[in-house]
Amino acid sequence: MVPGRLDRARDPDRAGAGVGCRERQPAGRRHVGVYRGGAEMAWAPYERATGRKRDLLAQIADAPKAKWFGDWIPDGAIGAKVREYVTNAQAGDPDALVQLTVFRMVPWEHEACTRLPSKAEKTSYKRWVRRFADALGDTRAAVVLQPDGPFALCAPRGSTELSRLVGYAARTLAALPRTTVYIEVGSAGWNHLDPELAVTQLVRAGIRKVRGFHLNTTHYESTARQVRFGARVVEALAARGIAGKHFTVDTAQNGRGFTFEHNRKHHGGRFDHAPTCRTRKQTHCVTLGIPPTWRVADPRWGLPADVRRLAAAHVDGYLWAGRPWLRRQAKPFDLQRALAITRTTPYR
Repeated sequence: MVPGRLDRARDPDRAGAGVGCRERQPAGRRHVGVYRGGAEMAWAPYERATGRKRDLLAQIADAPKAKWFGDWIPDGAIGAKVREYVTNAQAGDPDALVQLTVFRMVPWEHEACTRLPSKAEKTSYKRWVRRFADALGDTRAAVVLQPDGPFALCAPRGSTELSRLVGYAARTLAALPRTTVYIEVGSAGWNHLDPELAVTQLVRAGIRKVRGFHLNTTHYESTARQVRFGARVVEALAARGIAGKHFTVDTAQNGRGFTFEHNRKHHGGRFDHAPTCRTRKQTHCVTLGIPPTWRVADPRWGLPADVRRLAAAHVDGYLWAGRPWLRRQAKPFDLQRALAITRTTPYR
C-alpha cells in the first residue's frame, strides 16, 4: 500500500486533518511499512511454507496491516512493544507509514453492556494510552481506534463513560505530530444503515479532534455498502458543524461481502468464524477483499461508478485491520482458512 489519500490527511496480531487547537497534517505520500515478525501470526507459517502454499500466504504476510495492541499487553510493557513493532515495520526508513490498531478498552464487547470500568481500570487505560503514545512519538502512523465501536453505546444506564475514554485516547494520539487517527464505528449494517447512530458514537468519542473514522473491521460487508454509508456519515457530521471528515474501510475479509443477517439465515453458528469461500466464483463467503491501498477509486476494484466518486471524495484508504485468517478473527492462526481466502480472493 502506498498511502496516498490516507496521507492527505481478542488477542489477535492485528493497522489528515484533525480539528482542534491545530490542524493535523497528512501522513505523507511515503512508503508504507510491513511488519515481518513473530507478533504477526501469519508470518511464521509463511516463512515455513514452500511452493504454491508460500505464494498464497504471501498475499497476507507481505500486505501492510494494522497490528492490534490491547489489554493483553501490560501497562509496563506496551511502550517496548510499540517501539519494537515500529522498528521492524519501518525497516530503517523513518518516514515509512506504520499502521496500528488500539483495542484496549476494559470492559468491552458484550461485557461493556453489563458493567462500567472500575476506577482502577480507567486509571490503567489512561496510563496504557499515554505510554502507547509516548512510544509512537514522531512516528508516521495511522491508528484504528477501538474496533467494534458500537459497543460503547450499550453501556449500562446510558452511560457515556466508555466513549469518553475512547475520546481520551483519540485526543492523546491525535496530539502526536505525525499520527492520523480513525475512530472505529462498526459497519453500515451494525448501525442499521442509520448514519445518526454512527454520528452519536463518533461525537462522544472525539471525532472533532481526529482525521475521521474507520468501518468494517470485524464484519464482512461489501466495500460499496461501507463507502455509501460512510459518505452519509460524513454528510451527517457536517450537518452538525463537524465538516471535512474522511474515513477508511476495512477490506481484509469482504472480497465476497455479506451481512450479519445473511450469515445467520444461511449459516448460523459463530459470525466471527463465518465460512470461507470454496471457489473463486462463490459469493457471500469469507475471502480477502481489496488489497490495502490508497487508490480507492481505481476501476480495477470493480466498484460501481457512484461508489468510486464517493470514495474519491471521502475515503483515505482501504486498510487491513481485520484478521480473517485467524480462528474467530482472534487466535490462533488457521492455515486452512488462510489458504482458502488467499486461493479464492477476486483481488490477487
